[in-house]
Amino acid sequence: MIVIFITMIEVVNFISNRSLNTWGIIPDSQDPWIGIIAAPFLHGSVSHFSSNIIPLAIFSMLVLQHGLKRFWYASVFIILVTGVLVWLFGRPVIHIGASGLIYGYFGFLIVAGLVSREFKLISISLLVGFFYGGMIWGVLPLSPYISFESHLFGALSGAVAGVIWGKKSQ
Repeated sequence: MIVIFITMIEVVNFISNRSLNTWGIIPDSQDPWIGIIAAPFLHGSVSHFSSNIIPLAIFSMLVLQHGLKRFWYASVFIILVTGVLVWLFGRPVIHIGASGLIYGYFGFLIVAGLVSREFKLISISLLVGFFYGGMIWGVLPLSPYISFESHLFGALSGAVAGVIWGKKSQ
């Protein structure tokens, strides 16, 4: 569902010549909330969108293995906490893209599976770590055109969400 929503926004953003991207996160701006909420759904190009949509779809399906309620709690938490931290500590550029949410799901999947102590969820954690562990390099400031801040704060907020909602008793 989130993939379909982001795809619809991408179509509108593409048709409008990327005019929606002004609603991204602008650190230290006067009114950050629109950017914090909108940024994960906006992309700078078709290739930016394409590079995010497949891992987002995969990670969304894996997070859903923890249950629909936890999926929504974790998603909202990751979007809001990542956005606030990027707004507070990010470089003074417009930050857009689903990668903060993707990194948040990555952090959630690693931590929540281990915290859950359920075989299926631990297996997912180990597989995500094995197949996607290289993502960890994305939290480093290696390119001026990539929001490593979104990656870093997404992974951290996802790990915190994993601690909060990873327990079996919820």
